[in-house]
Amino acid sequence: MITITNTRLTDPAVPVTPVAPAEETRYEEELARGLVAADEEAFAAIYRRWGSLVHTMATRLLGDTYEAEDVTQQVFLGAWHGRAGFRPERGPLGAWLVGITRRKIVDALAARTRRLTLIDSVGRDADTAGPDETAPDRVLDRVLLVDALARLPRHQREVLCMAFYEDLTQAQIAERTGMPLGTVKSHARRGLHRLRLVIEQPPVPGTDL
Repeated sequence: MITITNTRLTDPAVPVTPVAPAEETRYEEELARGLVAADEEAFAAIYRRWGSLVHTMATRLLGDTYEAEDVTQQVFLGAWHGRAGFRPERGPLGAWLVGITRRKIVDALAARTRRLTLIDSVGRDADTAGPDETAPDRVLDRVLLVDALARLPRHQREVLCMAFYEDLTQAQIAERTGMPLGTVKSHARRGLHRLRLVIEQPPVPGTDL
């Protein structure tokens, strides 16, 4: 079973001895054959070789290191599970991984848009719509968001509630609560990540995050 640890890909890479282009191509082909054959050692080498590239692409396009790490893991898990679909005649392994990365980044941006739209619409409805004016799907959205917020750890919930419902900046939240600004940012980031999990994949009743 393959498990990708949450490695900080922004750390300095281990120096690699330069090799001739022909040798590099042969090595990449060996890694590709190992991937298709479900060779875990080859897969680990693939992760070491292209992990930083994937993470850098995700960070630049998403602008969020936390999301970039999540996307990086999704890319390599997707490559592992979809290894039977790799076709060397269509292009090298590196290009295939870049293609997966682009698709995962698009998915992440779409998911972010859905979260922000949901949060924004729920906030507007809470201020402007009466009980008889709210469509059933809006009510469901509101219930999902309120339930998701209620399931967060206290500090994460407080930070996000102040941001969503009082429209406070993170600096203002830090000033009001007395928390360091870095702590407020951490609570907001982790809280939003948990909200994403709940909103996109509602848990089975009776379970927790």
